[in-house]
Amino acid sequence: MHPSPKSHANEEYSDAQPAPYGNRPIAPGAQYATSQALVPWSTGLFDCCSDRKNCCLTCCFPCVTFGQIAEIIDEGTMPRIASTAIYAILAATTCHACIYAGLYRQKLRNQYRLEESPCNDYCVHCCCEYCALCQEYRELQNRGYDMMMGWQGDLQRNYGVSITLTPPTIELVMKQ
Repeated sequence: MHPSPKSHANEEYSDAQPAPYGNRPIAPGAQYATSQALVPWSTGLFDCCSDRKNCCLTCCFPCVTFGQIAEIIDEGTMPRIASTAIYAILAATTCHACIYAGLYRQKLRNQYRLEESPCNDYCVHCCCEYCALCQEYRELQNRGYDMMMGWQGDLQRNYGVSITLTPPTIELVMKQ
């Protein structure tokens, strides 16, 4: 019988670290949930002021915080600057960046088996956009990510791994 989604006492944890790739925290010594039960967020939705620096940044430039979050969730497949730009363009042109950010909240919850609270991911972002971004930032930070370093920086710091994507080279041949 599985523990109820709200139960923490029956949650099983392991110190064994998984591979550094594949939607998992990469910080040494982090605890990894091994059961299928949903776990609560490490901080509350309205705990924004627990990280005043991020709170101020998010209030002034939510696109920057979103870019940091998206880079980690996407495991570096989309550069931070691209996610930041997409969010900023959506916010400026359609005022629906909250829907785009809601997709990433859903991805984050699925990756870490987090409870959907206090309500639907899209509702949280549409009603409390800045608080939701701050909570997601803190969640990733509490799971061992250095948000300023990003995905590549965390891989290098924790495992000495560096992944470099190089564009293909194209040789032009002129025919006479």
